[in-house]
Amino acid sequence: QVQLMESGGGSVHAGGSLRLTCAARGGIRSFVPMGWYRQAPGKQRELVASSMADGTTKYLDSVRGRFSIFRDNAEYTVLLQMDSLKPEDTAVYYCNSAPQILFSWGQGTQVTVSS
Repeated sequence: QVQLMESGGGSVHAGGSLRLTCAARGGIRSFVPMGWYRQAPGKQRELVASSMADGTTKYLDSVRGRFSIFRDNAEYTVLLQMDSLKPEDTAVYYCNSAPQILFSWGQGTQVTVSS
């Protein structure tokens, strides 16, 4: 059974950067598309970035050009590089398969961006 563990969140000022890491204990096959999601207080969880089995990446319009998703299939990790962070990026960030959810949600990692 796959267990997802997110880390790397923190508090930064607007314009700062963070790199999130998703470690998949139990392993994830390389053909499983993976994504990063976020949920802000009072809002629904949304898909921010995804990495398809063929290497194609997709991004939410509001983060395109600022966020980059990478995956290391050998290490069963999925990274999210976040640059030029904005206060509206504040949320709890989660990883999971995308767009279809196949695994139980991890605990997430909090990202707080102050103006």
